[in-house]
Amino acid sequence: MSVTVNGLDELKKLAGSDLGTSDWIEVTQDRIDTFADATGDHQWIHVDPERAAEGPFGAPIAHGYLTLSLFIPLFTELLDVQGVTTKVNYGLNKVRFPSPVKAGSRIRLAARLAEVEDVPGGVQIAVDGTIEIEGGTKPAAVLRSLSRFYA
Repeated sequence: MSVTVNGLDELKKLAGSDLGTSDWIEVTQDRIDTFADATGDHQWIHVDPERAAEGPFGAPIAHGYLTLSLFIPLFTELLDVQGVTTKVNYGLNKVRFPSPVKAGSRIRLAARLAEVEDVPGGVQIAVDGTIEIEGGTKPAAVLRSLSRFYA
């Protein structure tokens, strides 16, 4: 379920709001392999299913940064800001990876718009996000994402 706002004034009114949860997406072995190719990180725990099956997690796992990179497509399901000229990722705070994402698992994002503050020409938002693993007891990632929207 997406929240749509038109312009910075409407966005400011959402400060402190729960944005809900995204749909589930599957983290396939193919996605993990593609990420490994893009980043050059071909550690066996990610890309060698046979060896990873005998490793500490019993299966290949997604790179933490792959999990983190999925924040944006998951977040865009939750908040659509219209009436702005530019949207940019400004950074991350307090990123943690409490639990690995095994290949074939499904994840989703639960998010809260923690803060909206003025910056020259626009606003900066802070979003508290938890990337959940379907059936898991601990999240895959917990973070605060900073983005800027310019009028």
